[in-house]
Amino acid sequence: MADEMLLDEREVAILHWRCRRGLVENDLFLERFFANHGSRLTTRQARGLTILMDLSDNDLLDLLLRRKEPQGETDTEEVKEVLEQLRQRA
Repeated sequence: MADEMLLDEREVAILHWRCRRGLVENDLFLERFFANHGSRLTTRQARGLTILMDLSDNDLLDLLLRRKEPQGETDTEEVKEVLEQLRQRA
């Protein structure tokens, strides 16, 4: 399945770089996500993460802290899956 293909190291590195944020709080969630899942990221997860990275820092933080749930274009299965992984505690 195309959704379950693992990203190679270069693709993960590019995605990781793309996920750098202006708010330290967001970076903490993202760094933990990459530490836990970076070695086995799928193309499906990458799509969800890319959609989340298009959000403003404050909107992303609201989702990460469960103040809001995905709506509109962000309300996809890929986003929900990655968001749950991002929200998980270590």
